[in-house]
Amino acid sequence: MKAVRFYAPQDIRYEDVEITPPKAGEVVVQIKAALTCGTDVKTYRRGHPVLIKKVPSGFGHEFSGVIYQLGKGVENFNVGDRVVAANSAPCGKCFYCKHEEYNLCENLDLLNGAYAEYITVPARIVSKNLLKIPNHLSFEQAAFCEPLANVVHGVDRTDIKPNQSIGIIGIGPIGLMFARLAKLKGARVIVAGRNELKLKLAKEFAHVDEIIDLKKYPNPEAIFRNFSDENKGLDIAVECVGLPEIWERIYSCVRPGGTVHFFGGCKSGSTINLDTTKMHYGDIKLISVFHHTPQYFREALKLIASGEIEVEKLITERLSLQDVEYAMKQHIDGKVVKCLITP
Repeated sequence: MKAVRFYAPQDIRYEDVEITPPKAGEVVVQIKAALTCGTDVKTYRRGHPVLIKKVPSGFGHEFSGVIYQLGKGVENFNVGDRVVAANSAPCGKCFYCKHEEYNLCENLDLLNGAYAEYITVPARIVSKNLLKIPNHLSFEQAAFCEPLANVVHGVDRTDIKPNQSIGIIGIGPIGLMFARLAKLKGARVIVAGRNELKLKLAKEFAHVDEIIDLKKYPNPEAIFRNFSDENKGLDIAVECVGLPEIWERIYSCVRPGGTVHFFGGCKSGSTINLDTTKMHYGDIKLISVFHHTPQYFREALKLIASGEIEVEKLITERLSLQDVEYAMKQHIDGKVVKCLITP
């Protein structure tokens, strides 16, 4: 098959690779749609200690397709089934799984290799996180299940209520989906970003109430405060960038009794400074939600199937498999939100 493999930071190669035959419990999926992701862009630029454990490695992790081959013992699936798989599955046996904190599983079975014509899905993911796609859904829509599952998890844990004021800094695909789900919860949503393409999608995709263009208003704190009830500060402030300095700024935007959600993951070793007096006497709740679980992966597919989240609007360029490196550079230059890769 043809595949794009990761060799080193900024060294990915489009080449011929043998299809890995399925072992017991595994399936081979012919990929029909793969999506680019911010995590892939970070990996392309500097590698990834968790996702890339050895090189060369498969690359990409958001995909959907058709079952091409079944390993021994696979039940409930047939060759030709339209499916979508998560990029991980918990073990169900470790300390965290016993506490039903499946996103923190110590033995997450991870899957890379979506930028290819075929992918072999491990048995644990087949049994826990491989889902059939409803007939009315396209492959490109279904491929959004993995990133949306992260957002569904984050929104659920944030406990959003109708009419709450929610401010989001960072409107990449994750921030945009977070904003859309918050609107579906009945919240009033204001977002801040600087990319013209993403600012446009904040209105057309997420249907937010107000938008701050950070190129014009580089200090959005006052606007966030004016958007809130009685100018007290936001009920919920969400960081979807993953920069320590933005973590600190979003913290200043929340009202006493409010919630700050640090949703964007920062570089390893990052630290921040927070006003402990404001935190303690302001009764502020701080949360930071990571990854997804089988429950949220299923909820994501149901949401997409419902038609309430038009995820396909986030696709800004459609490319072939040999164009993956071009797609990474388009992301770095801020020219795309999501690229659809069709092998």
